[in-house]
Amino acid sequence: MGGLKDELLKAIWHAFTALDLDHSGKVSKSQLKVLSHNLCTVLKVPHDPVALEEHFRDDDEGPVSNQGYMPYLNRFILEKVQDNFDKIEFNRMCWTLCVKKNLTKSPLLIVEDDAFKIWVIFNFLSEDKYPLIIVPEEIEYLLKKLTEAMGGGWQKEQFEDYKVNFDDSKEGLSAWELIELIGNGQFSKGMDRQTVSMAINEVFNELILDVLKQGYMMKKGHRRKNWTERWFVLKPNVISYYVSEDLKDKKGDIVLDESCCVESLPDKDGKKCLFLIKCFDKTFEISASDKKKKQEWIQAIHSTIQLLKLGSPPPHKEARQRRRELRKKLLAEQEELERQMKELQAANENKQQELETVRKKLEEAASRAADEEKKRLQTQVELQARFSSELEREKLIRQQMEEQVAQKSSELEQYLQRVRELEDMYLRLQEALEDERQARQDEETVRKLQARLLEEESSKRAELEKWHLEQQQAIATTEAEKQELEHQRMEKERALQEAMAQLAQLELERKQALEQYEGVKRKLEMATNLTKSWKDKVAHHEGLIRLIEPGSKNPHLITNWGPAAFTQAELEEREKNWKGKKTTE
Repeated sequence: MGGLKDELLKAIWHAFTALDLDHSGKVSKSQLKVLSHNLCTVLKVPHDPVALEEHFRDDDEGPVSNQGYMPYLNRFILEKVQDNFDKIEFNRMCWTLCVKKNLTKSPLLIVEDDAFKIWVIFNFLSEDKYPLIIVPEEIEYLLKKLTEAMGGGWQKEQFEDYKVNFDDSKEGLSAWELIELIGNGQFSKGMDRQTVSMAINEVFNELILDVLKQGYMMKKGHRRKNWTERWFVLKPNVISYYVSEDLKDKKGDIVLDESCCVESLPDKDGKKCLFLIKCFDKTFEISASDKKKKQEWIQAIHSTIQLLKLGSPPPHKEARQRRRELRKKLLAEQEELERQMKELQAANENKQQELETVRKKLEEAASRAADEEKKRLQTQVELQARFSSELEREKLIRQQMEEQVAQKSSELEQYLQRVRELEDMYLRLQEALEDERQARQDEETVRKLQARLLEEESSKRAELEKWHLEQQQAIATTEAEKQELEHQRMEKERALQEAMAQLAQLELERKQALEQYEGVKRKLEMATNLTKSWKDKVAHHEGLIRLIEPGSKNPHLITNWGPAAFTQAELEEREKNWKGKKTTE
């Protein structure tokens, strides 16, 4: 009932607005009496002639506003309305009251009856808020259906251009602007008046009269069993059939409910494209003009029965509701987005204020920093002057240290060269002293001592080189580290002095080692001389005495006095020589 009331209010709003001749928003009571009487007549509601006077008897202000008329309209008319009135007659009455005042005087491609149908379609598609408008999305929907009904192709680009030029100050078009838009032929170029009128009538039948499908078909009679051509009109709960398409002579109704069904029948009795509609108490046989029409009617009737089973409204009303819900959802999202944008803008303004405060603080801090920078620069100039003198003195000291280091490096290189010579000499001595065990032990002692001295000298040399590198790195440090460098330099000088003292000690130890080496060398020479004298004696004389030499790796002979001083091969050689001498004698 709420949906019916909303639809009725839209047409009544047009009538009420038309009666407001001076655009004051109010209508005289006499005009409202006439309007109320006409509404009661077309809506088939009992009319109370004194109800309006009694309702406004305490109102001495004269004309009544729309808000003032609404309580009376709801109480005495709309709440009593039943769904048994002629909607077309009701809309025609409201249209008659408002058409002369609002319809444009410019020549239109459509007649007044077509304009009336567009006005009714406008009320169906318009938003549920006043003043009534139709939004661009619904305009596109209506124009698209009209174009399809005329058999043309939808020109989406043309409508997009129209939307671009649309007045941004308006949310949509009024009923009269919509009639002018369709009537001037902007979206029906190339179509004649009759085609446009037929398209408007087709869309009107679908959206307003709930005509889901219509057309001529043959129907079999229940009594005479003859076939007669009828004009069938399918609506959400009934199929009406007429003598012709002017709908003047109605022959009957096929009431549809959840128990109805539609079935295809085979051809018989010379009739083709047959199908059957089964209802609770009757069965209807119908013949379509061709197979395509037959299938379309079966599908349309089947879909209608399914909607009745589901309790769903007609497809075009359900689609309208979905579009409205979608627009409400998009509007809610847009409002939410605007709210978020306002919040972001407020937050941005707060941030701007905070940034301005921070900027002022930064400017003050920059001013203080500039003053401090001036003081720092002045202090830096004084420090640079003082550090310049210290740097000159440091350069002189560093030059002296570099000369000393270069001198020590030269001495160290000479010493290393001497060490290498000693190592070569040691190797030669080691080969010469292999034959003498005691001499080899003395040489080993000297070599170990020499190696220890060389290792100590190498470690000291590495330490000196490390100190030298650290001193060079200390020289390259920044001005801020100069005082620390001076302290480190003093420590390194002391360490260098200690190293020089240790080097002197090592030099003394090296001299002692050389003296020991000379003693060992003299002993080796004496041993060598003795070895040579013994070898000469052994070469000239044959005897038991034999110079002790490194033994052979071959197994030794065992005599009665112990291990022999010669091998089996030497014994055989001596026997051979002895036999040779005996033979000669």
